[in-house]
Amino acid sequence: DLHRVDRRQRQMCIRDRQMNTHTEFSEDANKENVIQPKKKWKTPHTFVILVAIILIAAAATYFVPAGEFNRYEDKATGKTLVEAGSYHTIASKPINPLKIPVAIYTGIVDSAPILTFMLIIGGAFEIITSTGALTALCKKLSKTFSKKKYFVIPVFLTIFSIFGFTMGMSSEVMIFVPIGITLAMLLGLDKVTGTAMIALGAAIGFTAGILNPFNVGVAQDIAELPLFSGMGYRIFILIVLLAATSTYIICYAKKVAANPEKSIIYGIKEDQEYTFDDVSDTMSKRQIGVLVIMVACFGILIYGLSKLGWYFEEMSALFIFMGIVCGFVNGYGPSRIAKEFGEGAKGIVVGCLIIGIARTVEVILSDACILDTIVYGIVNIVGVLPNSIKAVGMFLCQSLINCVIVSGTGQAAVTMPLMVPVSDLVGISRQTAVLAFQLGDGFSNSVLPMSSSLMGYLAVSKIPYSKWLKFMLPLFGIWTALGCLFMLGALMIGY
Repeated sequence: DLHRVDRRQRQMCIRDRQMNTHTEFSEDANKENVIQPKKKWKTPHTFVILVAIILIAAAATYFVPAGEFNRYEDKATGKTLVEAGSYHTIASKPINPLKIPVAIYTGIVDSAPILTFMLIIGGAFEIITSTGALTALCKKLSKTFSKKKYFVIPVFLTIFSIFGFTMGMSSEVMIFVPIGITLAMLLGLDKVTGTAMIALGAAIGFTAGILNPFNVGVAQDIAELPLFSGMGYRIFILIVLLAATSTYIICYAKKVAANPEKSIIYGIKEDQEYTFDDVSDTMSKRQIGVLVIMVACFGILIYGLSKLGWYFEEMSALFIFMGIVCGFVNGYGPSRIAKEFGEGAKGIVVGCLIIGIARTVEVILSDACILDTIVYGIVNIVGVLPNSIKAVGMFLCQSLINCVIVSGTGQAAVTMPLMVPVSDLVGISRQTAVLAFQLGDGFSNSVLPMSSSLMGYLAVSKIPYSKWLKFMLPLFGIWTALGCLFMLGALMIGY
């Protein structure tokens, strides 16, 4: 009996082993027959995009001839300008690939003023946001616009365009982005809409440049034109840009409102949860005090920028003061203020690094002495174009030059001494040459990863660059098409 039981157990073990083998074989066969879904292409991180551009710039130093223009100081303005017709080649200075990390470090160091400014803004606004005053204000505004929530878009675009065309607001726009985002979220819109109605308002105002001293003012001075002359046509340009940009953002906002999955940032995990259910409809005395301090400081800021020539140093000092005072008014102690400030600065560090790394491209091109060669080559393109499209060519060439010289004032100092003789030679007015510069300099600042103003407000809003690009490229195409029409219009009216 024992032998019989033992034999039966051995047979059962063998049968189980065979069944397991058959099951495993069937599962493997099924796995082979199942079609695995293809992985979707994922947009690289902004760091990866920037490093790719840096490597392209470094490679260019090996095949683009080195050269430079002679430069001189204009005694009337004190600006360093290039001398037209003075371009000459020099010995090549290709960058050693091992020096690229050094160039990245240099780019970050060179960007120190704006990076410091951003960290201070992040810290100061975290203190203010934690008081709830900003959210309470935006909740009241949202009630005002509740029945016409899309009307808030052209209103804010217009307000910030005024800042853009009067005092040249660009990097400073990041200060106001949290207000736009909070208001948009309370109205049931996404934070892309909130960011766009603030940042793009300043951008189109800066581009139209009706009274902008930093692009039109400098360019007209170099072109020997009366300061801010030709204002009427620039006002027309601003109105058209406001209408086109408002329409585009409203269409996007309506699409997202109808289907939240259409938002370009849908599915991206937020570091901050935007919940407003517990926000009171009434503001406390402390919150009112915080808002009064904010309004007073913004008034001082606008006066300082427009009348006193303030820059990052003075603005940073003002925001340190504003953050600390708002904290004390809300009843915070020194430790709580320090904690909130540190949290806010920490949240913006990645955006600061992006700006610093983006600066590396200009560092590499300048150190290898091919920056002037690139500008010289682009300017010469205008000369070989048919006369009918030379004005449009000027605009497109200035857009290309903006890829390597992002600063408006810096671009004017380099390109206007070259474009003015070209415009005289081909029969295009100097005013039209200035228009080509301001449009080419302004539009692309909203898409170029080297733009400190763009990366600044994206860092504050925490919108990935790749997602913003998806939102902006169609609008940039509209702007570029309008820019070409503006240039043709300038020729038709003898601008």
